[in-house]
Amino acid sequence: MTDHPLVTTQWLADHLSSPDLAVINAWMPPVTTPDARPVYPNAHIPGAVFFDVNEICDKDTDLPHMLPAPHVFSSAMRKLGIGDGQTLVVYDDFGLYSSARVWWTFRSMRVERVYVLDGGLPKWQAEDRPVEDTKPLRVPSHFTARIDHGAVADIDHIRSVSSNGSRQILDARSSARFAGTAPEPRAGLRAGHIPGSLNLPFTELLNEDGTFRPKEDLEAAFVKAGIDLKKPITTTCGSGVTAAILTLALTIVGVRDLALYDGSWAEWGSRDDTDVVTGPA
Repeated sequence: MTDHPLVTTQWLADHLSSPDLAVINAWMPPVTTPDARPVYPNAHIPGAVFFDVNEICDKDTDLPHMLPAPHVFSSAMRKLGIGDGQTLVVYDDFGLYSSARVWWTFRSMRVERVYVLDGGLPKWQAEDRPVEDTKPLRVPSHFTARIDHGAVADIDHIRSVSSNGSRQILDARSSARFAGTAPEPRAGLRAGHIPGSLNLPFTELLNEDGTFRPKEDLEAAFVKAGIDLKKPITTTCGSGVTAAILTLALTIVGVRDLALYDGSWAEWGSRDDTDVVTGPA
């Protein structure tokens, strides 16, 4: 394996029987289609376990799917049979959506050998690769989680960098939501964006089949959005999910000083003590 965070469907097919490999089906319905149901019970990549982003999270907050405490995450992974030293490949039902969030969650828990399947289940099935409908029998394993505080931004971090400009803030939401001309899909949130933030809708980084665009195209998209790839970046979005797609893409192009605002707009836009800007960046 390399430092590149993606694997291809061919790579996964070639290594599917490896004893140290664990495949993870990330699941979270998009906020725009909350009634979507997981494909996992009927068709998943052989041996894959099911990771529900809305369940493996911090249950002591009203904010959606916030990062769980390390001991909570460790317990959940042990039950799934995910252990130390394994190579993890994460995929999702939509090509690329919640798999990036699960990848970031593992990275935030200092797991290094975790990768995202480029194109996810749609690409896997389009190539007529095998799927199954039975749950794998995985033995509970010891899993060690240690939070990387530098990877996780909270509201105080955002207040500070928004004010002093020490880090770039990049928002993954649509341009209309960023500008405040479209309503937020979550009730009770103001429209607009964090002062000083820039906008790059995550969809502009992906091909129609849910795979990432070539590295040079990703770099060009970030530069067009006003991002200096040599300076620190904090990503944000509606609730910390598609921000992880930006973080994943930034990792692909070689940026290392990255943080993700876990509360994102679900937190910032719900408060009366935060400044909100409307209009384009």
